[in-house]
Amino acid sequence: MDLIQGQGSSELFQAQSHLYKHILSYVNSMSLKCAVQLGIPDTINNHGQPITLPELVSALQIHPTKTGFVHRLMRLLVHSGFFTTTKVSQKQEEEEAYELTPCSRLLLKDKVPCLSPVVRLVLDPAIVAPWHFLEDWFRKEEVQVPFESTHGVTLWDYADKNREFNDLFNEAMASDSGMMNSVVKDCKPVFEGLSSLVDVGGGTGTLCKIITEAFPQLKCTVLDLPHVVVLHDWNEEECLKILKKCRGAIPCNGKGKVIIIEIVINDHKDEQELTEGKLYFDLMMMAVVTGRERSEKEWKKLFLEAGFTRYKITPIFGLRSLIEVFP
Repeated sequence: MDLIQGQGSSELFQAQSHLYKHILSYVNSMSLKCAVQLGIPDTINNHGQPITLPELVSALQIHPTKTGFVHRLMRLLVHSGFFTTTKVSQKQEEEEAYELTPCSRLLLKDKVPCLSPVVRLVLDPAIVAPWHFLEDWFRKEEVQVPFESTHGVTLWDYADKNREFNDLFNEAMASDSGMMNSVVKDCKPVFEGLSSLVDVGGGTGTLCKIITEAFPQLKCTVLDLPHVVVLHDWNEEECLKILKKCRGAIPCNGKGKVIIIEIVINDHKDEQELTEGKLYFDLMMMAVVTGRERSEKEWKKLFLEAGFTRYKITPIFGLRSLIEVFP
C-alpha cells in the first residue's frame, strides 16, 4: 500500500474505518426500521422481564432456523444503544437476555410519545429514493427538489395520491408532536396572557390537544392543508409569506405573538450528536421539500423582513427550540 502524504499505516487504517463506518451507516438505520417492523421493542416490553434470544424468536413467530440471524441483528442494535443485555438464569445456566433502553422505549406503540411512525416514514422507500439521484440533481439547472425529480410530483401531491403514505406521514408528525407532553407544562410563561392560539400547520391537531390539556383557558384552532406543514418545509420566499400572514393576524393590543417550534442550527455550541441530527434534517429538507433548517442569524433575518421587531429562542425540545416572535 502506498502511504498517502506521509501518513502512517495506523492513521490510514483509522481513516478507512471512519469511511466504512459512514458508508455503511444506512445498515444501522435499516436494522432499526426492521426492528420496528418486526415489533421487537413491544415484544421485549410485553415480556415483562429480560427476554432471551430463543424467547424473542418464538414471540416474534420467526422460524427457529433464523435464530442466528436475529442474534446478529440484535448484536448491532445493542451496540448502537437501542437495546441492552443482561444475564438471566435459564435451566441452571446463565444466558444473555435483552432489555429496552430509553431509545427503544420511545418506539413502544402503546406509549406516548411513540416515534415508531417517524422511523417508518423517514426510511420509507419514497423518502429514501431521491438520495440515489442527488448527484444528477446537483448537476442539473432545475428548480425541482430531488423528491419531485424522482417521483414526478411534490411530496404533498405524492401524499395526496397515496393514502397509505399520507396516513403514515400524518401519524409520524402527530407522534413527533407527542414529545411535547414531557415539557409543555414548563412552558407556562410562554402562554400567559393569551386567550386563543392558531396552530398554523397543525396537521391532525395533536399539538393543539396537548397544549389545551395543559392550558385549558386557551381556545385552539388548527389551520392546515390536508398534509402537515411546518416552517422548515419551505424556502425563504415561501416561509416569509407565511410569517407575514402570521404577523398580520396578530391583534393590535400588544399581547399577541408567533410561537415557532423548529430547529435552530448552532454548531458552535451544540454537542456533536445534536449538531449531526440537525444537519441530517437540513439535508433531508433539501432532498424532499423546498425547505431547510436555519441558524439563529437566518431566523433573525426572516423575522425582521416579515415585520417583527424581536424574538426569543429557548432550546428545550431536544433538536428543536421554542421561538417566540414579537411584533
